[in-house]
Amino acid sequence: MIDFHFKSDFVLENKPKYSDWITRVVDSENYSVGQIDYIFCTDDYLLQLNKEYLNHDTLTDIITFDYTDGSVISGDVFISTERVEENAIKFKEDFLDELRRIMSHGVLHLTGYKDKTVAEKELMRKKEDEKIKMFHVEP
Repeated sequence: MIDFHFKSDFVLENKPKYSDWITRVVDSENYSVGQIDYIFCTDDYLLQLNKEYLNHDTLTDIITFDYTDGSVISGDVFISTERVEENAIKFKEDFLDELRRIMSHGVLHLTGYKDKTVAEKELMRKKEDEKIKMFHVEP
């Protein structure tokens, strides 16, 4: 099950379409969906989580807590929509495209992709692009 929660003024339109898309993203990586919770929040909210759980005093657009068990994907994906909006402007992207990039990024982490090295970052970006394209394809 995929659920969406809001700790800010942001509201995700057409939640069933996003839920279907994320399910297809997970399926495309040969995993199945357990419980994935997306929590859309503010910079301050995410910064507090970053400090409390990761000992990082920096702003970020996403923090993913992984509860995956074998091939069943589960986790909490916290996304700062303020950071997504700033990144969309910075990279000259549409807000919703940048949001989908970050949403897919979180799921890709849950399926085992990393982004610490240059090679890992390149593969992650390639996978994000692939998954964003899936959003516009009807099942």
